[in-house]
Amino acid sequence: MHRMAFQPGTLWSAIVDRTAAAQRAGAIFPIPTTATFLKDRNVTFLVRVVANLERKHADRAGPAASPDFNPFLPYDDRMYVADISPSHVCLLNKFNVVEHHALIVTRAFESQDELLSLADFDALAKGMREFPSLGFYNAGTVAGASQRHKHLQIVPLPLAKQLAVPVPIEPALDRTVPDKPGSCPSLPWLHGFVRFGRSPIDDADDRAAERLLAAYRDLLHVLPRPASPYNLLCTREWMLLVPRSAEHASGMSINALGFAGALLVRNDAELHEVERTGPMSLLQRVSFPAR
Repeated sequence: MHRMAFQPGTLWSAIVDRTAAAQRAGAIFPIPTTATFLKDRNVTFLVRVVANLERKHADRAGPAASPDFNPFLPYDDRMYVADISPSHVCLLNKFNVVEHHALIVTRAFESQDELLSLADFDALAKGMREFPSLGFYNAGTVAGASQRHKHLQIVPLPLAKQLAVPVPIEPALDRTVPDKPGSCPSLPWLHGFVRFGRSPIDDADDRAAERLLAAYRDLLHVLPRPASPYNLLCTREWMLLVPRSAEHASGMSINALGFAGALLVRNDAELHEVERTGPMSLLQRVSFPAR
């Protein structure tokens, strides 16, 4: 198929157009959910309850069940959005909970366990510059990664129009000194956090990637223990890194979006467990105690 060289200002329309085409072709399978909002401390969590996971499970019962299966080499042409950089392509998320959820995938195989590179942040910045978005990375299976091939992810903001903030966790992100890595007392798990004085996303490509990479490395260094596996979240305004101790809590798999304040549960029983336990306590079970 024709490969669309990435042109600034075109990515959002390309994602929307490719999503519509993939839906017509029966190549993409949005996972319908209903939204519930749970207040815990000063954060209103978005909890999505899945209506039906049968199609996703059926698809994974095929070759994807093999530990060697790689959906990105080769990727399905129907998922292709754009060549976002010389080293990365932008693809649709085949099983999306969030509408217009996109993946930023390395062309050549790199492991999801590897540290992020300048090229990774260059591709991420190019994508996030195109529309209000949350970028995130699940570093390893324990952090919620479902594929071994390195891929970052971006979802449009706000995550829920009903909330007063674009990312639900933001009321707990303290007004720290700009560009100084540290932590937020309101978050009860080990993490590194930095609030940007001026958004790196708005810088020219080379400078944007360098500043994001520097912030990422600073967060790794402020942690008192090795960070891998971990979740990384990034907006235009801030970056958050959370080391992980486990993938599951009460049988629920949690990835980076959980630490953004957006949880996904499979049924009403799991929703009731989140209500009983509390979202903050659930996240504490898959992370490490705050210092």
